Amino acid sequence: MPPRSTPTARQKRLGTELRKMRVAAGMSTEYAAALLNVPRTNIPNMESGRSGISAARVRTLAGNYGCPDEEFIDALAAMAGDHDKGWWESYRGQLPPGLLDIAEMEWHAKRLRIAVTIHLPGLMQTEEHARAVFDHVIPRPAGPDLEARLAHRMDRKQVLDRTHPPAVNVIIHEAALRIEFGGPRTTRAQLSHLLGLMERDNITVRVIPFKAGGFHGAGQSVVYAAAPVPQLDTVELDATHGPEFLDTDIQLAKYRAQLDALESRTLSPKESRDFIHDVARQI
Repeated sequence: MPPRSTPTARQKRLGTELRKMRVAAGMSTEYAAALLNVPRTNIPNMESGRSGISAARVRTLAGNYGCPDEEFIDALAAMAGDHDKGWWESYRGQLPPGLLDIAEMEWHAKRLRIAVTIHLPGLMQTEEHARAVFDHVIPRPAGPDLEARLAHRMDRKQVLDRTHPPAVNVIIHEAALRIEFGGPRTTRAQLSHLLGLMERDNITVRVIPFKAGGFHGAGQSVVYAAAPVPQLDTVELDATHGPEFLDTDIQLAKYRAQLDALESRTLSPKESRDFIHDVARQI
């Protein structure tokens, strides 16, 4: 099978973790290739995500590299053994790969911690609200591109509706609640939708009111996707040029601390629900 031309962020992550494990063990690509009985050039392709690897081969490498963390090995093997194409693959060739990587990250997360200041979380937007948000993108998507982006954003909600959805903990600044994308009617409908989602057992929303003053990471949107093991957690940051994915130990620790600090500035879930009701009545 020829190497993949555009591996997903998840495929790259698996390869990166295999390379880190090999380097930490002090093993060469020649050693890894001999273990798997493949040409040496196959190993860089596997470690870049350009070539697939079976769960059995992941376990062979991990065992011979001397990795003692069985849960970590199991998680890597599960990543390698996941050959089912997600719903987002139907958008490949229509949308930037980064948008598909966001959907894949959300789908495989065990827990999502989200903090937003200006925009409401994409997972929680109504179609009308999302359309109004896209009206302010430069350059503004139009025609089939706009409709594909809207459909993809709405399809991302599937992760919330599946049998075993992830726990979702959201921090929203008051500014995001009050900015009237699409006007008063669209905003009221969006806030009503948000309140409905807050009734679900797996979803917790906390609000930072204006009166709370300054807060950590002001202006930055953060998604922290917790994996089955913490070594495979991922942070996704929104940027005008597309999403950025971070996964080093220092980066993960930084954003865990930032989210913890943000949460300390929020209202309680019940107070937040009442607060959102009040904002909706004022619009």
